[in-house]
Amino acid sequence: MKTGVKLALAMSVALGASSLAAQQARAGDEVKLSPEEMKQATQIYFDRCAGCHGMLRKGALGPSLEPKKTRAMGTQALEYIIFNGTPGGMPDWGASGEMTREETKLMARYIQVEPPPPPEKSIADMKKSWKVLVPVDKRPTKPETDRNWKNYFGVVLRDVGKVAIVDGDKKDIVNVVKSGFATHILRTSKSGRYMYAIGRDGKASVIDLWMKAPQNVAEIRVCNDARSIDTSKYEGYEDKLAVVGCYWPPSIVVLDGATLEPKKIVSTASYTYDTEEFTREARVASIVASHRAPEWVINVKETGQVWLYDYRDVNNPTITMLEAERYLHDGGWDSSKRYFLVAANARNKVVVVDTEERKVVAIIPTGANKPHPGRGVNINHPKYGPLWGTGHIGSNSIVFIGTDPEKHPQYAWKIVKTVKLPGKGGGNLFIKSHPNSKYIFADRPVNPDRKLQTQLYVIDKAKLEVVKTLPMPKKFHGEFEIKGGKKVKMRGPVHLEFNADGSEVWTSVWGNKELPSAILVYDSNTLELKKMIEDDRLRTPTGKFNVTNTMGDIY
Repeated sequence: MKTGVKLALAMSVALGASSLAAQQARAGDEVKLSPEEMKQATQIYFDRCAGCHGMLRKGALGPSLEPKKTRAMGTQALEYIIFNGTPGGMPDWGASGEMTREETKLMARYIQVEPPPPPEKSIADMKKSWKVLVPVDKRPTKPETDRNWKNYFGVVLRDVGKVAIVDGDKKDIVNVVKSGFATHILRTSKSGRYMYAIGRDGKASVIDLWMKAPQNVAEIRVCNDARSIDTSKYEGYEDKLAVVGCYWPPSIVVLDGATLEPKKIVSTASYTYDTEEFTREARVASIVASHRAPEWVINVKETGQVWLYDYRDVNNPTITMLEAERYLHDGGWDSSKRYFLVAANARNKVVVVDTEERKVVAIIPTGANKPHPGRGVNINHPKYGPLWGTGHIGSNSIVFIGTDPEKHPQYAWKIVKTVKLPGKGGGNLFIKSHPNSKYIFADRPVNPDRKLQTQLYVIDKAKLEVVKTLPMPKKFHGEFEIKGGKKVKMRGPVHLEFNADGSEVWTSVWGNKELPSAILVYDSNTLELKKMIEDDRLRTPTGKFNVTNTMGDIY
């Protein structure tokens, strides 16, 4: 069934169900769940839905799912949308096999009842989970391996709660270590020695890459839901501190860089920058370590504020709050590492922060729906000079913004080019390049069109146009049977990362946790598929983070 027909049917179902829901509401026939159903549904919501819709269901990247809205839509319409997804970026949780039909029905009912209050967390609570697995004085004083550890990749094995350390030279797995549930990102310390992971469940862990078989040396659960982690990287503070940005409780948690001992909690619950309304759920969307000062640039999603957090005095931090836009999400540095560009995806804008002048210098409408840059992409164009680019979840646009106000002021903080990906709808999550490649690569794993979902898109840096698509290898198409006779599909390639010298670009085949998957390695200039890294331990590989590129913020 084509997308337009699907949406028309969904709307028709929604209208009919809305009328039925209204009749039910008048009759007092409210949706109810048993305690067992509530427990199951709460966990599924946390795993799959809270990141976009919020723990309290007030919405952010995704729309509000508050009961007054969902009850009006009705169970049947909600079930259809949850199962099939939408062209605006809502995943097809049922059709992809990641939720059963019964789970889909349960979630359609769950989001019509009042959300249960999520728990709070103190430092005392955190310390109950804190473990120093290898004391600092027992760790290596130099690398124990002959491998090129600076070309290691940390690969998130999302749904099995693990991280694979893969040798970028030899293309084999060095070790697999446990992490939090649905690890969101990995970051390195300034030296590159330590790789930090943060799970959706708020569990932070640090992996020592100098060990012959890299392993966790410390771990702690600092919150109940989290997305971001980084370290102190300014001169004199290298490797000393780590910081976690929490979704719930909404807060910033500062940790010792080597042991993860919790040092400080700062609540981010605050007032929205524009309407000055208090919001308890003011979540930390992303964090980057400043190259210009001993600060973290912290993006508070719901309030639309960018915080410059001075970490020199851990117990008495100085925070500069910059009014930006809502809802802040993810972003990255321009090529000079002075300007930070972050998506405000609810308003379809990109905010530019000057970390030297410590102010917002531009807020740029992207002209497209829901910018989702990841870190974005940097290129040096022969006409426009330095550019930063972002894709969009909700539309097929890749936009490029000028970032050089000194040598190219006529293009600075303006969109100089919009590249359209083939076909309709969005679905792009990440774009990436490297100074040593002539191409930019983009994925599209949450587009509902199966063909568009299973391709990579290659953009020529000079022409700024799509010049080739790279289809997912045939062996990963079709349906695969898992336990219980259930059939599922591989969603498609997701997330791009280059090796240290930029000669290769890696992408993950995003599948079901019951199936081994693969990492595809392409020559970044000839576009040849050089290698499929396949291993039974590669289950739901998603994000990949090369040590050298992560250390240097190269993208």
